[in-house]
Amino acid sequence: QVQLVESGGGLVQAGGSLRLSCAASGSMFSINAMGWYRQAPGKQRELVAMFTGVGTTNYADSVKGRFTISRDNAKNTVYLQMNSLKPEDTAVYYCNAEGYRRGSPFGSWGQGTQVTVSS
Repeated sequence: QVQLVESGGGLVQAGGSLRLSCAASGSMFSINAMGWYRQAPGKQRELVAMFTGVGTTNYADSVKGRFTISRDNAKNTVYLQMNSLKPEDTAVYYCNAEGYRRGSPFGSWGQGTQVTVSS
């Protein structure tokens, strides 16, 4: 089992910044894709930013130019730097990773971290 642990959420005023972290742990695994989704109350979970399995980076249109995804492969960790936050960015942010463990595909979700942006 590959576990994902997120950190860095919180309460911030509009225009502020937050940085989320997600660390993957386990044994004998490799990650193909890893990134962030979010789910606001009453809405479906949506992609925020992702390193894909083919070496590209995808961002939701709503966060382009404000959010930046980065990673530390040695630590199996991805980060999400969120700048110029807006109240509509308020959501639970979930880390997601897909890859292979012991030769079998896996997909894992973190427990989620709350981001609240006040106006």
